[in-house]
Amino acid sequence: MRFFGFIRTTAFLVVLCVSLATTAVSMGIWAVSLTAQVTTMTASAAAAAVANRKAIAAAVLRTKAKARLRRALVVLPVAGIAAAIAFERQDYLEWKQDNPDGDLEAYGCEVSAVSAEVVDDVLQDLPGQVRPSRDWLLSQLPDCTAAGASL
Repeated sequence: MRFFGFIRTTAFLVVLCVSLATTAVSMGIWAVSLTAQVTTMTASAAAAAVANRKAIAAAVLRTKAKARLRRALVVLPVAGIAAAIAFERQDYLEWKQDNPDGDLEAYGCEVSAVSAEVVDDVLQDLPGQVRPSRDWLLSQLPDCTAAGASL
């Protein structure tokens, strides 16, 4: 009887050890798998962040280049006048798409109203030597209330 008790206890311990060893191996494999997934996700997130930073930097550079080119063209007398006309025409055509019933006078009044709102910001960015007075600049904008134009 004692022998059967010993075999039963030994069998229980062997089954328990095999179960624990199997569980430990499977948990180890699971941990390695999760670590690989985390590593892959971290690498792809880092790559996406770098790509987004590059795209944003490229967009900023393109915008700055366009603004720089516009400033350079406006400085040249003949080319500047042609460039200013081309830029203004493009802005008018874009406005016309949003306002198909509008005319050139309504566009001018809308541009004047918006320009009057941002005149302080624009003047603040100019060097003091070339900065016109605010009142003089606002007096150069058309008076849309007297013309009877509506926005």
